Parts: sequence; structure tokens; C-alpha cells
Amino acid sequence: MSAGPTPASRTVAVALILLGVGATFTSMNIALDQYGRWGARIFPLAGSLSLVALGVAEWWGARGRPASPALNRAHLPAIAALLALAIAYVWVMAQFGYLISTAIAAPIALWIFGVRNVIGLCAAAVLCPAIYHLVFFELLGVFPPLGRWFDLLDVFGGY
Repeated sequence: MSAGPTPASRTVAVALILLGVGATFTSMNIALDQYGRWGARIFPLAGSLSLVALGVAEWWGARGRPASPALNRAHLPAIAALLALAIAYVWVMAQFGYLISTAIAAPIALWIFGVRNVIGLCAAAVLCPAIYHLVFFELLGVFPPLGRWFDLLDVFGGY
């Protein structure tokens, strides 16, 4: 007979499930597009339901698994840096729009993950906003978040 989930894995599983359920309800508040389709709601909803699925998988996958060793805290600074970057990214996006905020955040995120090639970081600053803009705003028709103070899309004549 297998033992139940360890207390730590149970806590992680419950946290994932609760976050997923909360995010699912929040995602359902995103307005439908002008044609009555789910539009911008589909990606947050898929991510939210994925959190629920991961929580359930964690709950069931942890059964019978021996307790994990002590928590490795070596990655906590990178986790804190990513959290700070995410908060700053949202704030900069609200003020300066999607293109500028993504051009700043993409190379910083890559730097946190260990990329040190200057050419690669500079390429990410240009390619990430361009490719994401093409996929989400042009091909999928999602309306881009515009900046309150300044937006590069105004210069390009976008929206």
C-alpha cells in the first residue's frame, strides 16, 4: 500500500489547484471579442486550467514518493529576480506599451536564466517583441496593451 502525498507536495498541489481555479474564474471575466468569440480569453483560460491539471498531477504523482531532501535555496535569488521583473514588466507595459516593455524584459529574463551572449540578448530585444506581436496581435487578433505615457505603436502607425 502506498503512502499519501508528503505534506510539502500536498501543499504545492493544493496551491496549484487553488491558483488555477481562481485564475479560471478571473479568465472568464475577460470580455469576448467583437464577434462573440473567446479571443483573448483563451490563453489565460488554458493556462489556468493547466495549473489545475498540474495540481492534480502533483497530488497523485507524489503518492508513494519518498519525502524530498531539504529545500535547495540556490535558485531563490533568480526566482525573486523573475518576480521583480514580472512586476516591473507589467508596470512598464502600462506606461510605455507592449513593444518597449517586451524589448526591455526579454533580454533581462534571458540574462536571469544564464544567457550571457551580447548578440543573443540584443537579438532578443528586437525579435521577441516583433515575433510575439506578429503571433498575438496580428495573427490571433488580440488587441495589444497600449502605453499610457508613450507607445511605440503610435510611431509605427499601428493601433
